[in-house]
Amino acid sequence: MKNITKFVLVIFGGFSISFTTIAQQDSHFSQYMFNTMAINPAYAGSRDVLNVTLLGRYQWSGIEGAPNTATLTADMPYYNEKIGVGGSIFQDNIGLTRSTGAYFTYAQRVKLTKLGTLSFGGTLGATFYNANLQNALTYQKNDPNFAESVSGIKPNLGLGIYYSSDNWYLGISMPRVYNNNLSASGKNKQSRHFFGMTGFVWHINPIVVVKPSILLKQVHAAPLQADFNINVWFYDKISLGVSYRTGDACVGMIEFIPAQKWRIGYAYDFTVSGLTNYLTQGSHEIMLRHEFAGVRSMILSPRYF
Repeated sequence: MKNITKFVLVIFGGFSISFTTIAQQDSHFSQYMFNTMAINPAYAGSRDVLNVTLLGRYQWSGIEGAPNTATLTADMPYYNEKIGVGGSIFQDNIGLTRSTGAYFTYAQRVKLTKLGTLSFGGTLGATFYNANLQNALTYQKNDPNFAESVSGIKPNLGLGIYYSSDNWYLGISMPRVYNNNLSASGKNKQSRHFFGMTGFVWHINPIVVVKPSILLKQVHAAPLQADFNINVWFYDKISLGVSYRTGDACVGMIEFIPAQKWRIGYAYDFTVSGLTNYLTQGSHEIMLRHEFAGVRSMILSPRYF
């Protein structure tokens, strides 16, 4: 097991630093439907109240150096719901690398119909990136690619479009526009990620509500990845869901509302990729949301996205 973890550390550290990455760099979330602003800035303000969401993801449990991510996002409508504003901070760790970022988000919202709103959003901020290469376990002694650590502040911006009504939504986004260099040699760069999302709500009866959704993810030189998800709400209090992420994992999730204005979610990823050979115990994800709605929460209809 010790040799396995050392090998994984070298893979995470070496390939992410010495070569141009061809895999997804931005963190992904199984509960993306509960944390949409993290991947689409145009979502800001769409819940019509001030809400704060905390999400932690612990990927590939049991593998040393595996990714783990924590995000804190907040957004709210402003100026008669014609504007959405928000912000986010995150900490992302994988192998020898650490990324800490903070972003401000703005969305311009246009009411197209009585029930439908189109939003154009942007996010601006920076990420502090650090790769502690000198601690890498390498097979080649004194490998020059790991002679010194790499660090720096990487500013960036993101763009998104989001349409929503009471029954369905559709969005596209690019959370990071600039391909910043992550090494002095220029071999390793941030890559643009493109996201497409859609979903709808189907009211079976007053007790049961079904919400299917799809998330598409594309990054240069990597295959298109899709998350197919379905959540079923009971009494507007508890939701059970399953997802399949192509080439990666099957997911089970639960969300419930223990008290007014509070939401708690948990997701477990059962890995189906080749990493099952390295004894991963799956991935865990926890979400906590609070909505500061005041008395207005009593007259708002339940929001499913």
